Amino acid sequence: QVQLVESGGGLVQPGGSLRLSCAASASIFSFYAMGWYRQAPGKQRELVAGITSGGRTNYADSVKGRFTFSRDISKNTVYLQMDSLKPEDTAVYYCNAERRLPQPSSYWGQGTQVTVSS
Repeated sequence: QVQLVESGGGLVQPGGSLRLSCAASASIFSFYAMGWYRQAPGKQRELVAGITSGGRTNYADSVKGRFTFSRDISKNTVYLQMDSLKPEDTAVYYCNAERRLPQPSSYWGQGTQVTVSS
């Protein structure tokens, strides 16, 4: 079983920055795609950013140019650098690991709260 632990959330003013971390319990990045998702109260969970096992990143239009997804394979950790934060970025952010072969597998972290407010 893969365990994921997020950290780095908190309260920040609009225009501020936060760096989220997601530590995996094993070396999985060669076979799992990683994703950052977020869910605001009363809203559906949405994909914020993703990175393939090959290291290619993609971003939701709403965060493109402001957020940066990276990984440190040696530390089994991925990061989400969030800059120019807006109130609409307020949500619980979740780390996800997923692969399709040899069989579909998906794991989620417990989430970390990000609040952007004056």
